[in-house]
Amino acid sequence: MAKARVGTGPVLYPYRFKEIYKTKLWGGPELKRVLGKKGAGNRTGESWELAHRNKDVSVVERGPLKGWTLERILKAWPREVLGDEHWMRFSTRFPLLIKFVGAHDRLSLQVHPSDEYAQRYEAEGVGKMEAWYVVHAPRQSRVIRGVLPGTTIAEFRQHLQKGTVEQCLNAMEVKEGDVIFIPPGTIHTAYGGAVFLEVQQNSDLTYRLTDWGRTENGKERPLEVEKAMVVTDFYSMGVSKYKPFRLPGHSYRRLLLIKCEKFTMEALDLDRRRIRLKSDPARFQVMTCVRGGGAFCYGARRSERMPFRKGETFLIPAYLGEYEISSSGSTHLVCTFVE
Repeated sequence: MAKARVGTGPVLYPYRFKEIYKTKLWGGPELKRVLGKKGAGNRTGESWELAHRNKDVSVVERGPLKGWTLERILKAWPREVLGDEHWMRFSTRFPLLIKFVGAHDRLSLQVHPSDEYAQRYEAEGVGKMEAWYVVHAPRQSRVIRGVLPGTTIAEFRQHLQKGTVEQCLNAMEVKEGDVIFIPPGTIHTAYGGAVFLEVQQNSDLTYRLTDWGRTENGKERPLEVEKAMVVTDFYSMGVSKYKPFRLPGHSYRRLLLIKCEKFTMEALDLDRRRIRLKSDPARFQVMTCVRGGGAFCYGARRSERMPFRKGETFLIPAYLGEYEISSSGSTHLVCTFVE
């Protein structure tokens, strides 16, 4: 394929980006073993699939725009890629960060601030709302979301100081397909080999309450207990798991996973078949394959093909137009977009 040049018109197709791997204290081999991430190491905790953060900017892996950064694409064709409703808001900062997380050991016990708090007290000025879609869950894996009912702030602080904080945390068993919503102010962590797709605001504001006594290069990672206590909502933790809702009007199973003020997540559940879709000129979409595989068919008469497999994420430009998804068997795609 010929290389694309700015000025020749928008080059629109499902963009697949190279992974940005993050080594973590709590990382392990799960991303390589479960998702086939060949570049992941034995301590890789995160694979950033779609990122536009400081020096971490996604680079196109295949097709005419191979080697282009997400930033360059958004500068060249902001409206055609982001959509009529979003290009003026997000052309200089893509609103989402899409990643896979492999929780071999325990993530730090943490909480994220809201936009309002971040705008007042943090230089970044953007809070962090996120959701987890569980891709793999061994029997011993757990997710902690919030505190047990009746836990007071004073009791929580006392347990935190004594090192017994686990006694007042809401630990849940999880299984493949579970959806866990983590709005700002919700204490959370995960462990036991769970692998999940994380959709979040494009923010890195995390306040650690405890890191379980671990050290990195002989030093403990810094904690932000007082900030965390200020932003934590101890009394309104909401629903622990969201139950998918089938959306009517489709010839295939399309499920609403979660809808919040920052993003919406849906799932396309396909058997061996070919379905026709049309992009929404108002907004972009992100497609992540969490099971199975197949190909996106696009262009004139849908003659161009972009294959996909489990563990891969694609940005679907708003102006792509009609395209098809051809699944090679039992396939599950998570579709994320901003309203």
